[in-house]
Amino acid sequence: MDFCHLNSQSTHTTSCILAVDDNDDNLLLVTQILTRSDRTLLTAQTGRTALALAQTLQPNLILLDILLPDLSGFDVLHRLRQHVTTAHIPVIAVTALARVDDCRKLLQAGCNDCISKPYLLEDLELAVERWLKQTTLSCA
Repeated sequence: MDFCHLNSQSTHTTSCILAVDDNDDNLLLVTQILTRSDRTLLTAQTGRTALALAQTLQPNLILLDILLPDLSGFDVLHRLRQHVTTAHIPVIAVTALARVDDCRKLLQAGCNDCISKPYLLEDLELAVERWLKQTTLSCA
């Protein structure tokens, strides 16, 4: 089931992150990590839902699993990069495809960064912070 988690600890504009993963446990972990600070977190378990949320809400950052049930992460990434409203959104692949060559292919396909599962919580947090600093967009 897809859902949105809105963290509203503050009244000022927060960063908006879309986490895409078909595994409930992975989404729960990301939710626990990323809602500790003042952020809006959107989640999706399918590629189609991720595309709809990205086009409608234009998040500041997308954490994208590659092995999804309907569209592959490569397909989602390709569609994001082709659409004028989503082409600029940084995408971090968070994937079980752990070989160096896999990450290289993801970066060549248009991902901004790649994190292999299982990952250290600190590595995910650092990557998120790095890419959020590079964007000035706000969540719709």
